[in-house]
Amino acid sequence: MYAVIKTGGKQYRVAVGEKIKVEQIAADVGQEIVIDQVLAVGNGAELKVGTPLVSGAAVKATVVAHGKHDKVHIFKMRRRKHYQKRQGHRQQFTELQIGAITA
Repeated sequence: MYAVIKTGGKQYRVAVGEKIKVEQIAADVGQEIVIDQVLAVGNGAELKVGTPLVSGAAVKATVVAHGKHDKVHIFKMRRRKHYQKRQGHRQQFTELQIGAITA
């Protein structure tokens, strides 16, 4: 069984037992959270698609860790104009362990 969930402005396809990294969620490590924005639920050949959400569906997940992704280097330059700009960014994430999918 799998589900397509929406969190942090992005969509993820998840199954029971998977670990995923999502945009940072305000929850403590070890805390169980419930994601109720489920867009689709599939089980083998059967697929239930919501309009836009599947009613009564939820995904339970446990917060494993918080962290930061690798640094992204941004470099802007205009040739012959003596303009160079360097910038870096590290996006924060929350790692989730998917526990149960209810449809």
